[in-house]
Amino acid sequence: MTELAENPRYAEGIDEQIVLEHVTADEYEIILKELGRAPNLVELGIFSVMWSEHCSYKSSRIHLAKFPTKGERVIHGPGENAGVVDIGDGQAAIFKMESHNHPSFIEPYQGAATGVGGILRDVFTMGARPVALMNALRFGDPKHPKTRQLVSGVAAGIGGYGNCVGVPTVGGETNFDKGYNGNILVNAMAVGLADTDKIFTAAAREPDFPVLYVGAKTGRDGIHGATMASAEFGEGSEEKRPTVQVGDPFTEKKLIEACLELMAEDAISSIQDMGAAGLTSSSVEMASSGGLGIELDLDHVPQREEAMSAYEMMLSESQERMLIIVKPGREHVAERIFRKWDLDVAVIGKTAEHGRLVLRHKGEVVCDLPLDPIGENAPKYDRPHFPAEARARINPAQLRAPEHLGETLAQLIGTPDMASKRWIWSQYDRHVMADTAASSEDPADAAIVRVHGTNKALAITTDCTPRYCAADPFEGGKQAVAEAWRNLTAVGADPIAITDCLNFGNPERPEIMGQFVGCVEGMAKACEALSFPVVSGNVSLYNETDGRAIPPTPGVGGLGLIPDMAKRAGYGCMSEGDVLLLVGETAGALGASLYLREVEGREDGAPPKVELAAEKRNGDFVRAQIREGRTAAVHDLSDGGLACAAAEMAMASGCGTKLAYTGPVPLFAWLFGEDQARYLIAARPDAAEAMLAAAKADGVPVEVVGLAGGRFVSINGGHAVDIIRLKQAHENWMPTLMAGEPEANAAE
Repeated sequence: MTELAENPRYAEGIDEQIVLEHVTADEYEIILKELGRAPNLVELGIFSVMWSEHCSYKSSRIHLAKFPTKGERVIHGPGENAGVVDIGDGQAAIFKMESHNHPSFIEPYQGAATGVGGILRDVFTMGARPVALMNALRFGDPKHPKTRQLVSGVAAGIGGYGNCVGVPTVGGETNFDKGYNGNILVNAMAVGLADTDKIFTAAAREPDFPVLYVGAKTGRDGIHGATMASAEFGEGSEEKRPTVQVGDPFTEKKLIEACLELMAEDAISSIQDMGAAGLTSSSVEMASSGGLGIELDLDHVPQREEAMSAYEMMLSESQERMLIIVKPGREHVAERIFRKWDLDVAVIGKTAEHGRLVLRHKGEVVCDLPLDPIGENAPKYDRPHFPAEARARINPAQLRAPEHLGETLAQLIGTPDMASKRWIWSQYDRHVMADTAASSEDPADAAIVRVHGTNKALAITTDCTPRYCAADPFEGGKQAVAEAWRNLTAVGADPIAITDCLNFGNPERPEIMGQFVGCVEGMAKACEALSFPVVSGNVSLYNETDGRAIPPTPGVGGLGLIPDMAKRAGYGCMSEGDVLLLVGETAGALGASLYLREVEGREDGAPPKVELAAEKRNGDFVRAQIREGRTAAVHDLSDGGLACAAAEMAMASGCGTKLAYTGPVPLFAWLFGEDQARYLIAARPDAAEAMLAAAKADGVPVEVVGLAGGRFVSINGGHAVDIIRLKQAHENWMPTLMAGEPEANAAE
């Protein structure tokens, strides 16, 4: 290697300012040492995107290694485009969750739409036909002047792309909090189905195999999108609109069909979508994961704009594009299929033994880099961090009880977190493909999608409670996983595995890194205890504006299997005379609760403890009762506690509930406390007796807490509130907000 002293510090046309627009000063020193020379602009751009947080996970990799990633059903864990799990009968489910936060704040429609497109490609690139989409959305204060515009644009983008591409959007979650005013979160999840013997991976396996570019043409949209997603917002964020990609769902639909058709032929060696960092990341990841090199001639890249430079082509994040390595002599098969679907297809290079990325443009070599420093040996940081300060527990006896508990329930059921999001999900096609058994419109704790042609189904959920994570990252991380596990269990599914989307602020701030580490360690603990491994995921950092970080939001996407569709549950089938059973113990935990925030105007206190042994025991019991046919309705308890769960069951069933309690915990804390590992079950009297006997034998805490009947939700014979009134509070908030009516969104 040539000594650095013999070489200029900067290549022609590059100065310190240009360098610092791409990498840090310390990282540039590493590049100089690795190369023994100064990088040119194309090479600097490649280092920039591949060493971004979005692509390299440089601040998170050492902590992500704490996750359990193996299990008896796991076929492929983290490291592939998506996770793959065995669902029996020679079939596999392939799924992943990813963020598109920064683009969606800058350009909500295209940001959300291309988030959907990108997550679909992660799934079908492995050979799966996508069968379901989910999303987890976090918006700012409803009174903030930008909130309505962002909600409207994001919902339209998700619906516009998913509906056109023909994949049902079956569920998710939407929350509002002032902590997201300057940086919303748009997390997208996709699930697909494939045969276990027809799963495709990205690693290039053999040298001298042709590399094919397929899909849409390359334009200048999305250049430096990965870098933009790895930086916090500040003044001038709106000027970053050119870094947001533009999607075309009809092209994506054709790309899905063409890829699946090619996969049925004996032609593909490996395949990778062009996501963040576009052609750069796809080519680097394919070659480096297989221990090979790759050579590309950029003159052959299909382009939709004139005079594109090598820098622009390599960093463009134009959508609906894939890179495929085919077996020699099989290029004509791919060309025939993609031309039939009116998609671009071109041989743009080949794999090589040399372990380098070599790019040619206009007859010249414009990049010659060793792959290891770009990929596997990218910088890895152990950022300084410290734990969040412990919060004191809230003693409910020291709080004043509301005068009318029914009115308090109506207030909570109509708050932004609890209110119906029908205005959003009614824009999504939930039933295309005709296998959706439960979605956003159905009263169930998880979406249910039948495995086509069988009597089994996938259960899918997304979960996180950011206020718990802010109060205690470790317990909040545990709770996010535990709630996903509970939601799958509550519909009768065997929880199999999770994907995640870890959304945090600036990791260079020790308190933010402390949140990240705490949440990851809590999640890892829960995954281990519940045999619920992490098989894929995404980390999104620098979610903050002008130094104000979002609440820590480690989103969890859970997948489960219902072996027999006849033995599933929801919470909308309660009827007159049913006995209400509460599974789990109640201590009236009100710290960091919805009640404390909305009624008391406080956001303090420690969150509820997550006892993982109790979660496992209670959940296994509930699932067994569902399969024994003893349950009429099942609902897990989360936001708003028992009272809100009972109200949701009553509204969904059109049947009131008569709750009764005489225990030592203050009545309002019993009603609204958010203790974990709990479920509310409605059952016919004979089934309830059998359930109580089974619970006693299994050592599971179960108690009768009331009866179903009438048209009111009442508490100890009083505090009654009409179901119609609850429905009005539940349904009216969101349309009022989006109509711009002052009571929903006027500035304070």
